[in-house]
Amino acid sequence: MKRSSKRNGALTIGGSDLKEVVDGARRSFLMKSSLGLGLGALAAADLLGVRKANATITPAAGSNRPAPNLGIQGTGEYPARAKRVIYIHLLGANSTVDLWDHKPLLTKMHGQPMPQSELGTQKLSSMSSGQSAFLIAKPVAPQHQHGQSGVWVSDWLPHMAGVVDELCFIKSMYTVQLNHGPAGVLLHTGFQLAGRPSAGAWVSYALGNDNTNLPSFIVMKSGILQGVPTDSADWSAGFLPSEFQGAELRSGSEPVLYLGNQGGVSSEDRKQVLGWLNDLSKDDYRSTQDADIMSRIRGFEMSYRMQQSLPGIVDFSDESQAVLDLYGPDVTVPGTLAHNLLIARRLAERGVKYITMYDMGWDHHLQLPFRMTGCAKQYDQPAAALIKDLKQRGMLEDTLVVCGSEFGRTPFAQGATGAWGRDHHGGNFTWWMAGGGTRAGYTYGETDDFNYNVVGKPTTTYDLNATMLRLLGIDHEKLTYFYLGRNYRLTDTFGDVVNEVIA
Repeated sequence: MKRSSKRNGALTIGGSDLKEVVDGARRSFLMKSSLGLGLGALAAADLLGVRKANATITPAAGSNRPAPNLGIQGTGEYPARAKRVIYIHLLGANSTVDLWDHKPLLTKMHGQPMPQSELGTQKLSSMSSGQSAFLIAKPVAPQHQHGQSGVWVSDWLPHMAGVVDELCFIKSMYTVQLNHGPAGVLLHTGFQLAGRPSAGAWVSYALGNDNTNLPSFIVMKSGILQGVPTDSADWSAGFLPSEFQGAELRSGSEPVLYLGNQGGVSSEDRKQVLGWLNDLSKDDYRSTQDADIMSRIRGFEMSYRMQQSLPGIVDFSDESQAVLDLYGPDVTVPGTLAHNLLIARRLAERGVKYITMYDMGWDHHLQLPFRMTGCAKQYDQPAAALIKDLKQRGMLEDTLVVCGSEFGRTPFAQGATGAWGRDHHGGNFTWWMAGGGTRAGYTYGETDDFNYNVVGKPTTTYDLNATMLRLLGIDHEKLTYFYLGRNYRLTDTFGDVVNEVIA
């Protein structure tokens, strides 16, 4: 063993500074620690050089107000067509053949078996793979063409039929996943297993926040669970600093959990405690260089500021009756899609970058005609109202609205004739986009006559995410984060921008 010596005034052991040796020992101890406090992960971040990813929110010079978080890219790689995203996930998977995809052959062959040549091209869900027959089921409601674009729309969606010329359809989506959980995680994070950052977290990380009193990424839910729960992995920050995870805005008396002060605690008391925590956290950060410490304190500070900012978001008293009527009778009912979409518009006005809406209840394995009617009714008017509302305020041109499901549903029936539904189908499904630089009144991609396979311009969820980032001015291949030895990105190692849907 080499003896210790002095090098440039510092004590060395075997050619290394004593400080390096001690730091290495500290990291090794933390990496091997099993104290259940996540110290191994913190040490890994320290060891690999993972640091605070974005501009620290610190008071601006000469001001007591926090400065905006500008993100790591500020304005992105390209001129942004969209400044913000409203993302509507119809959770459970809607049947696009019943809503958007006009296939006369299904009506002609209603009740007849699907040709084996078609069935053999796709894997089936275990819920229908054991059926003795796969009988074709025609759309449960008539469809008609609307607008100058001539898009076929179900009669169940009369309000959406009125805005089709604002929409850009991608009718050639497909996915490898047939189960809700993995398909949803893949859609939102670019990977089929939980643990990666979601799209909203990536956008917040890249572009920061225009409003220091609200999170840059907010999540809301509506509808009835019906066996397909939302998964917090879909809005997780993953290995990004925790401040970038989605903040869930709930219905009811407490929109954000633990935001209010406990009994006997005033806002001034809370502010004082936050000051103490801030001082302690900064001392801890100086000694550990752990970025998550600063993320946590920014979360505490954000919750304090949201005590003042959030009530104004959910209070519709300043909205005109015309706007409330536009969204429909459910707009004042907390927890409905109408209520949440109006909140989404108000959040977008206030600079929130990424708003994800989960509308639950679209998993129609049984009683599709009855259950689809209810889902379509609760979705139709509010979704169309959002498009109209954004446009009349001059916000549609720089607000990207996207809507779709984690996969599609089969053109053949699942279950008995009297209570039939449609099973999961990854072979093709439809998404629509509006505003934010998309090509209005345009349809991209094509499926076969059975609405079972993509026959033109296949589009993956990676492509959808790459295109969404491009509209925000971000190059999906350059938005990366170094973690555990390599760079990660939202689109993993895949994805192409669908340039044809960009105006």
